Amino acid sequence: MRALAIAATGMSAQQTNVEVIANNIANINTTGFKRARAEFSDLLYQFDRVQGVPNRGGESPVPEGVRVGLGVRTVGVRNLHVQGSLTNTGNPLDLAINGSGWFEISGPNGEALYTRAGSFNKGPDGQLVTIDGYAVEPAIVFPQDTVQIVVNESGEIYAMLPNQADPQMVGQLSIVSFANDAGLEPMGDNLFRETASSGQPSAGVAAQDGLGKIHQGYLEASNVDPIKEITELISAQRAYEMNSKVIQAADEMAGTVSKGIR
Repeated sequence: MRALAIAATGMSAQQTNVEVIANNIANINTTGFKRARAEFSDLLYQFDRVQGVPNRGGESPVPEGVRVGLGVRTVGVRNLHVQGSLTNTGNPLDLAINGSGWFEISGPNGEALYTRAGSFNKGPDGQLVTIDGYAVEPAIVFPQDTVQIVVNESGEIYAMLPNQADPQMVGQLSIVSFANDAGLEPMGDNLFRETASSGQPSAGVAAQDGLGKIHQGYLEASNVDPIKEITELISAQRAYEMNSKVIQAADEMAGTVSKGIR
């Protein structure tokens, strides 16, 4: 019976849906995390009677045919790049982007990677690095005797040095934008990579040309809404159960037929 195969595709799709929701909930406290959503489409249809074709020559065409769908499939898992709330940390090297844009990071092999998680630190040579030790691009190096760090909304970084009345500018953060943020490939560790779907990166200055502002002493929280995730989890669970009921009913119907034949 086709119902068995159709319901099986439904159960598989809802299993994927639950896995995506589980990952969202697991990362509810991950800095800069963007929740994902599974998206589905119906499969091909099997025609038992085609509409628009007359039963006999000279007659009017059949207005509605007979077609049965063959189930569902997962067509994508979309990352929803919606702004997360800003959390005050008080750490001068915690930076959050309020608006569009990405920090550029030099990955382990020198590859350009991108992140929204601005929990930065100073490396052993005074260079601005991520929590995993990857260098922020363009490279910014603080003097060894820096006593205070100031970052303004445009991404200009100043260092206060002993015996100096005025702060010294040590660098300018660059903010990168993409035509399609959803096309970026998540790499783990809060990092994303450019793909053909995302388009090429376009570097700019924060708070200009539509790019977001930088807030020092803040981190962008995950954009996962726990209430929404629990609601969608319950919905996915119910859909999975309904598909399993269809399989059970189809199996019982097939059993009835086989008993009648014997």
